[in-house]
Amino acid sequence: MLSKLASLYQDDTPAAHRFRYGLLAFDLGTIAFVVVTSFFKHTLAIEIIDAVLGVIILADFLIRFTIEKNKKTFMFRVATIADIIAIASFLAPIAGEGFGFLRVLRTLRLLHTYELSSRLRQDFRYFRENQEIILAAINLFVFLFVMTGLIYATQYPENPDIGNYADALYFTVTTLTTTGFGDITLHGTSGRMLSVGVMIVGVTLFLRLAQVMFRPTKVRHECSTCGLVLHDADAVHCKHCGETIRIKTEGVY
Repeated sequence: MLSKLASLYQDDTPAAHRFRYGLLAFDLGTIAFVVVTSFFKHTLAIEIIDAVLGVIILADFLIRFTIEKNKKTFMFRVATIADIIAIASFLAPIAGEGFGFLRVLRTLRLLHTYELSSRLRQDFRYFRENQEIILAAINLFVFLFVMTGLIYATQYPENPDIGNYADALYFTVTTLTTTGFGDITLHGTSGRMLSVGVMIVGVTLFLRLAQVMFRPTKVRHECSTCGLVLHDADAVHCKHCGETIRIKTEGVY
């Protein structure tokens, strides 16, 4: 039984790929559930669904822990810590349902695994041709989601300006883009320090990810000699074989 589970999580087989697609769909569904339920009062039905999701994530966590060879390293991974917090948030509402947003880090880890990314390249031509831009967009989404979730989890319900994820997202975007309308502010010294952290990170990571989306660092141009496809945008020679390459750029006809 354990070997079959390990095969689903680690092997390069059709069944394993379908299983990982299922995990990805589950993660995206969980994220959507966390966001949507932030707009409604938490009823008994929502708490039951929280508990079911928590049990599933816990089972997934225990399986991955069991099949992991280096358990000490596994416990200190960002995705592992995010899973532990997400499990606590779903199983123990007192921990704060808002921290369920950390499940998005697990989704990011899945998308960056070699097995799943390789399968996405095989199954979807668009992903194959625009992988760098797609991953940059996903990274930007995850970054915004984590920042928004952090603000929501720490400010709700203490801050009347942050009533749901939409309010937190609005504040996050206006802060990261340095627009700062001022209609929503974070209260207290901790809130101001959080705002400072968001702005500092936004100037670096946010702008970098946006730049990769609109101006990729690599361009697709197959080398006629060795077949290397990805090259620097200003490359004159192929880094693999040294062949002269002619990449079409703006201003060159």
